[in-house]
Amino acid sequence: MDLGLRGRKALVTGASKGIGRACAEALAEEGCDVVLVSRTAADLETVRAKIVGQHNVAVRYYPFDLSDSRNVDKLAEECSDTEILINNAGAIPGGNIDAVDEARWRAAWDLKVFGYVNMTRRFYAVMRERKKGVIINIIGAAGENPDFDYVAGSSGNASLMAFTRAIGGTAPRDGLRVLGVNPGPVLTDRLVTLMRTRAQTQFGDAERWTEYMKPLAFGRAAMPEEIAWMAAFLASDLSAYTTGSIITIDGGGSSRRSAL
Repeated sequence: MDLGLRGRKALVTGASKGIGRACAEALAEEGCDVVLVSRTAADLETVRAKIVGQHNVAVRYYPFDLSDSRNVDKLAEECSDTEILINNAGAIPGGNIDAVDEARWRAAWDLKVFGYVNMTRRFYAVMRERKKGVIINIIGAAGENPDFDYVAGSSGNASLMAFTRAIGGTAPRDGLRVLGVNPGPVLTDRLVTLMRTRAQTQFGDAERWTEYMKPLAFGRAAMPEEIAWMAAFLASDLSAYTTGSIITIDGGGSSRRSAL
């Protein structure tokens, strides 16, 4: 499907791997020029080289830590032509309230929760001047289906869901759209790390993490591309009336909750 995105300027955070990388590749396939942001230059260069080798688009990158708001300011200044922003950077650690201490909790929220807030704040202001732009927050289904053993992530995602709805609901008055995607389990390095942590806690053996795949929908986790193509569609004018909404892609997991 041609989403009508050719020539648009997109910026993707957390773009060196997983969902962020898949989003950057999907947007490039649709003809977007792409800015990649992540902490590690070598990983970003690998993604850049792959994209320019496959698609006739411009790709540049910034190895920035977005928990530092000064880097957010630099991005907004140097990438002021951004028309599509996909916030994806951040990996909140697994564990219950006893396992995640204050320092780890704050560091994780500085990158993901406050990183999303600050990126949205700065790029919303830039986009508002043109009265055109889309911001998509890749959040996480734990925000709507809280997990005791992922308490920092569940709480952070719930906060970002409320933030996205609050901004997105009134964004049309500025000619903008702000929305979210809540992935469930996605086969990324981050998911494996979370499952290994849980397996170590539950079984005393991190290598048993694959056992958590068996009860998932279709017996597997989602692929990053299955999230990325939804993000690309939502960014397009084919979804021009969608804002303030959060699309859940979790194999039905959030719909299988029981009151008993």
